[in-house]
Amino acid sequence: MIRKLELLIITVVLVAAAFSTAEPFLFYLLYLAILVIGGSYVLVRLGLSDLEAGYAVSQLHGHVGDRMRVTYTLRNTSRIPKLWLEIHNPTTLPGGLPGRAITLGGRSERSWLIRAPLSRRGHFRIEPLHIRTGDPFGFFEASATVGQGISVVVYPRIEPLPRWRLPAAALEGSHASPVRTLQTTPMAMSVRPYAPGDAMNRIHWKTTARHGEIQVKEFDLEQTADAWIILDLQRGIQTGRGDDSTVEVAIRAAASIADRALQENRAVGMTVNVGRTAFLPPDRGGRQHLKIMQLLAAVEADGSAPLVETLIATVGRLRRGMTAVIITASLDPAWVRPLAALRARGVACVVVTLDAPAFAKVAADGHAESTGESVEPDNEADELAAKRTRALRHALAEYELRSYSVAPGKALGEMLAR
Repeated sequence: MIRKLELLIITVVLVAAAFSTAEPFLFYLLYLAILVIGGSYVLVRLGLSDLEAGYAVSQLHGHVGDRMRVTYTLRNTSRIPKLWLEIHNPTTLPGGLPGRAITLGGRSERSWLIRAPLSRRGHFRIEPLHIRTGDPFGFFEASATVGQGISVVVYPRIEPLPRWRLPAAALEGSHASPVRTLQTTPMAMSVRPYAPGDAMNRIHWKTTARHGEIQVKEFDLEQTADAWIILDLQRGIQTGRGDDSTVEVAIRAAASIADRALQENRAVGMTVNVGRTAFLPPDRGGRQHLKIMQLLAAVEADGSAPLVETLIATVGRLRRGMTAVIITASLDPAWVRPLAALRARGVACVVVTLDAPAFAKVAADGHAESTGESVEPDNEADELAAKRTRALRHALAEYELRSYSVAPGKALGEMLAR
């Protein structure tokens, strides 16, 4: 706006000076200014005309570590070349999407591919394509947006667990649960009207003939050796920074264990201790895998309730023959006793603890290295953390609970195989 105001003032002064003095040189400057400004205006007006543009995203979801491919295409349908075009996508993705400035000849087309790394889990937004053009002198500019914005979901990274094994369940029989499932099981308990997407093999023909409209069977989940993952994301116990924090490692461990259990055809349920405790009923198959990944992509470490309260709230959802997997960075041994009570109900327990003092030390060392400051060791705090860690391990050993300790900087599959 300031540039246009200055241009207007200069033009008015030049016109007034030329007509008041009748100097040929001033008229020459006036004609030159009209030619330059008028040509720049026309150039900008034609800069986005007869231009087709678009972009295509290879995937709307992926895991941390994947690369998302974005293909851009620009086509000039007129004979007038486009001398300068600036193209970019505003986005909330970490690192963004690189833009590009190009020149497009008459009746020509250009395409290019961008591989954007997915470095952080979460829900992100890619805004419509933004195209901008202008004149060489910077007098005028024009812009336009193309397409619609899209949402991209980045799931946690899944690490292979080749030697991870859940305890074998000791079931004396198989009973139905009141939880409806989308999986086909031997227990068809009720029927309902047909909905788009239902498989043909679920149609109950006798009921369909009796009601005069298509009815499909509903199934109950058969009690088997299921797994229930309890993820503790209480705010006050988390340490570390970035991808090596206890929050990200715990979420990564929950995603990897759930993926492994689903591959073994187990039904997997989940409890996440966040601001409002989230419960995901147990189920099998790819649909449950997607639900778990979407839940883990969105959660943050904002829980206020301690782990012991989360365990008490989850006890009623655990059935005999299940395996409870607890993932936590808490050093408070108070939550061990409720796990011991589960064994009397036929629920096996596996504990995955995160070495919070080790994560805190790695974060402090990394911060000191980046800032150039020296870190003085706090012997009293280190000794207190070591005592709490030994007390927790003693409590787990006292109740004969299988436990694994996860430290920073090591492969998850290696630490869960010990």
